[in-house]
Amino acid sequence: MFDRILIVDDDEALRESLQLILAAEGYQVLCADCGETALQMIEESPVDVVLCDLRMPGIDGFDLMPQIARQLPEVPIILMSAHGTQDLAIEAIQRGAYDYLAKPFQPSEIRLTLLKAHEREALRRKNQLLERDMSRTLGDRAIVAASDGMIELLELLERTAAFKSTVLVTGESGTGKEVIARAIHAQSPRRDAPFVAVNCGAIPENLLESELFGHVKGAFTGASRAHRGLFAEANQGSLFLDEIAELPTTLQVKLLRAIQEEEIRPVGDSKSQSIDVRVIAATARNLEDEIAAGRFREDLFYRLNVVRLEVPPLRERRQDIPLLVDHFLSRFSHDLGKNIRSVSDEALDLLVRHRWPGNVRELENMIERAMILTDGETIEASALPPAIRMPANGSGPTTGERGPETDTDFSLKRARQAFEAELIRKALARTGGNRTHAAKLLEISHRALLYKIKDYGIRD
Repeated sequence: MFDRILIVDDDEALRESLQLILAAEGYQVLCADCGETALQMIEESPVDVVLCDLRMPGIDGFDLMPQIARQLPEVPIILMSAHGTQDLAIEAIQRGAYDYLAKPFQPSEIRLTLLKAHEREALRRKNQLLERDMSRTLGDRAIVAASDGMIELLELLERTAAFKSTVLVTGESGTGKEVIARAIHAQSPRRDAPFVAVNCGAIPENLLESELFGHVKGAFTGASRAHRGLFAEANQGSLFLDEIAELPTTLQVKLLRAIQEEEIRPVGDSKSQSIDVRVIAATARNLEDEIAAGRFREDLFYRLNVVRLEVPPLRERRQDIPLLVDHFLSRFSHDLGKNIRSVSDEALDLLVRHRWPGNVRELENMIERAMILTDGETIEASALPPAIRMPANGSGPTTGERGPETDTDFSLKRARQAFEAELIRKALARTGGNRTHAAKLLEISHRALLYKIKDYGIRD
C-alpha cells in the first residue's frame, strides 16, 4: 500500500476531513494549501500519491500536474473538483491524471480510488521487475552489479548479444564466466535454441574431438552407434567452450575451421555438415602468454577474440559484495528451507574486506555454509570460517582496495553510505542530472533515489 499521500487543496475543511479519513486507514498524510507549497514539499520529501484540487488560486491542478510529474514521474495524481463534468474528467485523464473525483465524494470512493491506484502501481512495478529479470537473470542465476566495472561489462554484453560474432570471456576462476556466457545467449535472438556448455579440460583428449564434432558408427573401437557431437547439439544456438586454453593444438586447427567455414566433419565421416552455431569461449589463462609459449594458435585467438569481455575479480568490485550476499541469501533460503534474512554488520564487514581468491564462487559457497550453521534469522560473524574472521597477515584488502573507510574508521554503516553516495553521484553525472534515468541506471525506484539524495545531502 502507499505510505505517503499529499493532499493539495485550498479548502481547509476538506483537507482536514481527508486527513482524518486517510490517517485512520494507516496512511501518512501531508497537506498543502496551494500548488507552490506542494512543489516545495515534494522536493523536500517524496510522496507516493497526490490528491489535488483542480481549481485553486495561483497554480491550478492542470498546471501543477506536469510540474509534479517532472519531479515524481511515477506518482499517480488524482484530481478533485466541485465543478465536475464528464468532459472535465476526460480532459483530466488525457492530461495525465490517474483518476478524477467529483466533489462531494464519500469516504468509500476515495478508498476505492486509492486501492485501484495502488493495484495499478504494483502491476507496473512488477512488470518493471520482470523486464529487468528477463534481461539480467537466467533461471536462478542472476548477474548482480553495482560497480562501474561490472556495469560497463553488462552494457557491452547487451550491445554484443544481438550479433553472431564470437565472444571471448576472460577472468579469474570463479568470477562467473559461464553466467556471462548464458546471459549473452539469453539476450540474443538464439535464446529459444540450445545453449550447450563444455569444459575443454574435463574431457580426455582422445574423446574430445568426438564430443565436439561427433562420430559415425564404427569410427573407432567402441563406437557402436553414431554420435551427433556438441556442435550439432548447439545448432541454431550457442556453444560455450569453457577453459579453451586446455584444447589440444591438433583440435585447435579443426575448431578454427569449424568456426570459419561453419561446417563440421564427424570422426570417420567423409562428408562435412553445415552448422549455425555461435561460439562463446572462456579462459582463466592469459592467451597471449599461451601463444608466446606455443600452446595456443594465434589465428584461433584472433577468430575467438572478436569481442572480449573481461570479468573483474571480486576484490576489484567490492561494491557488489553486499548485493551478492543478499542474492545468495534469497536463493539459499529457498533451496535450504531456512528463513535467514540478513547478515550482521560485523559479518558483512569481514566479507567486504576479504580478498576472495576464489571470487564469486567462493562467496557463494561461504554463504551457503554460513546459512547451514545459522539457527536464527541473521548470519553472525561466528558462522564464517576462521580464515575470514582471523585472516593471516596480508590476506585483507590492500590500501586503496577497502572502499571508502579510512585506516581508523571501521564503521560499516558509514562505508555503505559512502559507497551509495558515490554511486549516486556517478549515476547523476552520467545522466546529466536526470534523476529518472539515474534511478534506472542504479536499478532502484525513483522515489528511493530521491530519499537517498536527500539523506546523503547530494546536490546535482
